[in-house]
Amino acid sequence: MFSDELKKISWSDTTSAIMSKTEADVLRALRKERLDVDDFMALVSPAAEPYLETMARLSQKYTMERFGKTMSMFIPLYITNSCTNSCVYCGFHVANKMKRTILTEAEIVNEYKAIKKLGPFENILLVTGENPAKAGVEYIARAVELAKPYFSNVKIEVMPLKAEEYKYIADCGMNGVICFQETYNRQNYNIYHPRGQKANFEWRVNGFDRMGQAGVHTIGMGVLIGLEDWRTDVTMMAHHLRYLQKHYWKTKYSVNFPRMRPSENGGFQPNVLMSDRELAQLTFAYRIFDHDVDISYSTREPAEIRDHMACLGVTTMSAESKTEPGGYFSYPQTLEQFHVSDSRTAVEVEAALKKNGREPVWKDWDNILN
Repeated sequence: MFSDELKKISWSDTTSAIMSKTEADVLRALRKERLDVDDFMALVSPAAEPYLETMARLSQKYTMERFGKTMSMFIPLYITNSCTNSCVYCGFHVANKMKRTILTEAEIVNEYKAIKKLGPFENILLVTGENPAKAGVEYIARAVELAKPYFSNVKIEVMPLKAEEYKYIADCGMNGVICFQETYNRQNYNIYHPRGQKANFEWRVNGFDRMGQAGVHTIGMGVLIGLEDWRTDVTMMAHHLRYLQKHYWKTKYSVNFPRMRPSENGGFQPNVLMSDRELAQLTFAYRIFDHDVDISYSTREPAEIRDHMACLGVTTMSAESKTEPGGYFSYPQTLEQFHVSDSRTAVEVEAALKKNGREPVWKDWDNILN
């Protein structure tokens, strides 16, 4: 399990190693075709900042070689905001005074129908809070089954499950799983996740192993930028990615590193702020580090940033996202988990991508091809 490997990697030593990288380390990494995690550390270090344009050109080159000009489009659907966790930064915090909604089957289908009117979406991400007692495996599996007549590619972002539970939902039509570790800083993890199932660091970080054991087709990984030092956190995720690729090599992987946005739980402020240039540096670094990994930007990021990075390394985007359960049809005024920044319609996002020479792809995988 990856938690055993992570124990061998010192957070403080990794931070020191990143900050001690030199110009020579950066240039050596940029000359290599296949990079290791040490090279990745050089590319996210302050020493790489003068080479942002070089990194951008290299990132664009590798993206074109592997993905062409395509941009895979998806849309998230929150089917419940019921949650037993106490994540201090999240709008779904269990102590947050808000109406808790668990969509019925009829309401879920109405959401699917409403989404299909927004654009030709075929890729949907079903998102829940973490409340296994009220919205558990059977509920999630049923939502997946209901989605199949409307969408060819169904992914989930839910509480970490057992391997056999991932397998069961996959048999119901699920194609992929996304899970945010949020932060790999084990020492500080419980500061942000003091209670609830999510407080169990090992259970969460080893969830990716259980996905791999279940043969999940696509695994999405993520850290939340704003909790801990971003350079160290994304380096830990790079270690995790290489570990998973070695052990579950048939699986396709994606990475996501959204910058924290305001939530509705009393105004938690990020501990770390990432500039636009640093976000670009990180995106380029991941593409140079791994030419094949999907890099995803959500609507947390502003429209101008998403449009620009669509040409330089990003390969997957959401559009017209609602972060409240039933937000497309049933309950459009429900309290959001977080505020989106890019509020354009799917049609407007599509037009902007095409204007920039990108080709939006609404369906990019089907079970019949597996």
